[in-house]
Amino acid sequence: MPRLTSLFAYLPLLAVVVLPFALDLGTLAADGSTPVPKPGVSDKPTMLENLLPIAILLAAIGLVFWRLPKIDLGHSKAYLRRRLKNWLPLGLTYSFLYMARYNLSVAKKEFGAVMDNDDFSIIFMVGTITYGVSFIINGPLTDKYGGRRTIIIAAIGAAIANLAMGVVTLTGATDNLTVTFSLLYAVNMYFQSFGAVAIVKVNAPWFHVRERGTFGAIFGILISLGIYFAYDWGKIIVDNLPLAWVFMLPALILFVFAFLDILWVRNTPSDAGFENFDPGDSRIGEDGPRLNVWQVFKLMFSQRVIVIISMIEFCSGFLRQSIMQYMPFYAKQTGLHDGFVFQHWGVFLCCAGILGGMFAGVISDRFFDSRRGPVAAVLYGIMVVGGIVTLFTYETSLIGPMCILMSMAVIGVHGMLSGTASMDFGGRKNTGIAVGIIDGFVYLGTGTMALINAFVLPSEATPDAAIHSSWEPLFISMIPVALVGFLLATRVWNARARPKAAGGH
Repeated sequence: MPRLTSLFAYLPLLAVVVLPFALDLGTLAADGSTPVPKPGVSDKPTMLENLLPIAILLAAIGLVFWRLPKIDLGHSKAYLRRRLKNWLPLGLTYSFLYMARYNLSVAKKEFGAVMDNDDFSIIFMVGTITYGVSFIINGPLTDKYGGRRTIIIAAIGAAIANLAMGVVTLTGATDNLTVTFSLLYAVNMYFQSFGAVAIVKVNAPWFHVRERGTFGAIFGILISLGIYFAYDWGKIIVDNLPLAWVFMLPALILFVFAFLDILWVRNTPSDAGFENFDPGDSRIGEDGPRLNVWQVFKLMFSQRVIVIISMIEFCSGFLRQSIMQYMPFYAKQTGLHDGFVFQHWGVFLCCAGILGGMFAGVISDRFFDSRRGPVAAVLYGIMVVGGIVTLFTYETSLIGPMCILMSMAVIGVHGMLSGTASMDFGGRKNTGIAVGIIDGFVYLGTGTMALINAFVLPSEATPDAAIHSSWEPLFISMIPVALVGFLLATRVWNARARPKAAGGH
């Protein structure tokens, strides 16, 4: 009964989830389509329409801080203050890495015919597969050199790659644009992959396993803000500045945060003058003689739970980017982009990430005793149902709200497994390789999705009469992938970290 009572305390979450449905359903015509504006009636956003997305974002952030349970492990106030000073610049660096990653989607819509759906899919596929494969190199490097050094490398490398894309855009060199951007985006994604590993590597020794789920919700805010920065800030940039600045401005911000990381981020509590403690995670490969990289990879793949989590995350990568990257293109090409959700795509994706992370973290720590498998199964169940509903409603304005609901579910899974389970099951010594394996599968799933879409999605020249049905393969493909993810999640329902001894601090 106490757990059921606690669950009702999270009902305010429904207000934020239901709001996009109400806003977009309010614009539906009788046949379910988006009505054409009446002559003489301005379609310019009102003051309320401009302020409402920001209010929704602030409400989502406020809800997280209001409802998150307090996990008291006896940390001193001095330790908590220093830990905040450690993870806040680290998290914001990762936010702006996201901005410097998904700005390509914003730019694609502005490039027009010189970067159509096929061109974007090829560029995105090359970048994401590079990102996934890079973990074979960058995971071990992060374990060797530490997360602090590699988050700095990630920020500087991604900044330089974005500056290069900005220069290409500024010069108007559109000949062989697909080849040029494929190479530059691959370089960008190589350095981006350091960030994903570094962020988990640094946080593992600072957070006990019992507080990682709850903290993951807070950290999810910072990561989700990167999506908001990319889409909504990116739209402001391209509306008011030359297109090149959608690449160059994130680059300049990343240089600033690389400097802040040098000043403040430390790998372990002892590096900041505090005593290290046992965070209660697994001890894979930490006893016996030192293993080389390939022996560690073999050891990780011998762990059934890591293999299954990697396979689940392959599905997450396929589904997450099917929604995040391609739904705005679908909406624009089919005339559904005037819906409230698609007009504020970045802020709603950000809220989906925040609320998905909060929901996943809270039910993991409070209802499933810090197990991650049940959370993934619940959220994948939402994805399966959402995918089926979407298949029958994608030609209507319901598509926007359904995308946000499914994004909340799949982002929650991704944060719980890549950001939290990798710490739990990889252990502190091999966190980098564990994250590399798991997050690598995420982007191999994304690359597979992009490869498929390069062949099945319509071109910009598809006749209007056939445009909706020509996008149907994208919606069909999500259902079996979500079902596989759900079934795999049930296979790790009872999996939990196996610490050598209880930790505390």
